[in-house]
Amino acid sequence: MSVGRRRAAIIFRLAIVISVLAGIVLTALGPATVTGLLPYFTIQSNVAVGLFAGYAAWRAWQDRPEPPSPLKGAVTLYITITGVVYHLVLANPASPFAMTQPDRAFGEALGNQFLHTVVPLLAVADWTLFDQRGRLRPRYAAWWLAFPLGYLGFALVRGLIVHRYPYPFIDAGQLGYAGVGLSSLFFAFAFWLLGLVFVGVDRGLARRTAPSAAAVEGVLAPRPATEVEAAASPQR
Repeated sequence: MSVGRRRAAIIFRLAIVISVLAGIVLTALGPATVTGLLPYFTIQSNVAVGLFAGYAAWRAWQDRPEPPSPLKGAVTLYITITGVVYHLVLANPASPFAMTQPDRAFGEALGNQFLHTVVPLLAVADWTLFDQRGRLRPRYAAWWLAFPLGYLGFALVRGLIVHRYPYPFIDAGQLGYAGVGLSSLFFAFAFWLLGLVFVGVDRGLARRTAPSAAAVEGVLAPRPATEVEAAASPQR
């Protein structure tokens, strides 16, 4: 990675870390506490991408290789899920799982947008601009479901204990376990397809950048002499 790209990557990643911290702190200034926020996939995915971005920024600062692409693809997928589910499902009045949006103070509303909009957009931009291309495989889309499925198990077990569920589509008290199972299958399939989109975009970008790299190599490589030029050159 060139010096200019490394600097840009560091700036992007520090922006992600700052946005995650700002989102959590501003949200915690409202009625919710930090411990009350932790059970939410939103917070867990933001913490994961914030930690990863900090680590990736440090590696770029040290001019070390980028972190593994499958791992970066995973955390980017999870924060993308956070943004997509919030805007299309939870905050969408037309959705059957829409949650009533409370009246938030300015700081809390700003924190909510950091966590659900700003951080996902920055993370996807960082993945698009700076990740190494052509290293993702279709099977990764299935592997990446491990964390969402683990989160589902955590939320259901926690719900048995505290009788509260973080999201309406996994609320066993309202939907029953059959209903939760059905909605979980739908979301797992949607997340798998979204993972395949990441793999497809990665392959498309790899094909797009490969000719450019080959052209640069062709310009820099010495041109072989033609037969006429070889014959005309003085013999030593």
